[in-house]
Amino acid sequence: MPSPSFWDGLVVILEKRIRGVSAAALARFAGRAQRAAGLRGRVSILVTGNAELRRLNRRYRHKDKATDVLSFTADGVRASRLHLQMAGDIAISAEVAAENARRLGHSAAAEVKILILHGLLHLAGFDHDHARDRGQMRRKEENLRRRLGLPGSLIQRSIPATGKES
Repeated sequence: MPSPSFWDGLVVILEKRIRGVSAAALARFAGRAQRAAGLRGRVSILVTGNAELRRLNRRYRHKDKATDVLSFTADGVRASRLHLQMAGDIAISAEVAAENARRLGHSAAAEVKILILHGLLHLAGFDHDHARDRGQMRRKEENLRRRLGLPGSLIQRSIPATGKES
């Protein structure tokens, strides 16, 4: 069983190992990204496999396929023992992250960090549905990606030539 890494109100659990990625390093990055995104509260991050992401995607989004990242807001749940407001949970597929990293020419560690940032922005209330946010999340993610030293953003690479987000 993987041991969790705790950092600044974050819990990171690596169920699936990714080359060059440690739970402690991800927790430190996630803490910086969470502060940069202005998100308050406790966050848990699970890095797991395609089967688990597919199960979660099917259960909560009614899409029967693996995906790269899912975010689940806590909707005001409090962690009574620690007296911390819960922000939510993020689940990441190690396999999709590794494949995206190979395809896009950067490290798996950078890809997981991009996915963490994207998930944190969702927990902070951003939604990249273009009809609703008019590019606000894309701009925020690009700005934070640059500040945090990450390659191309998740939203940026999902926009086809039409300029509309998928």
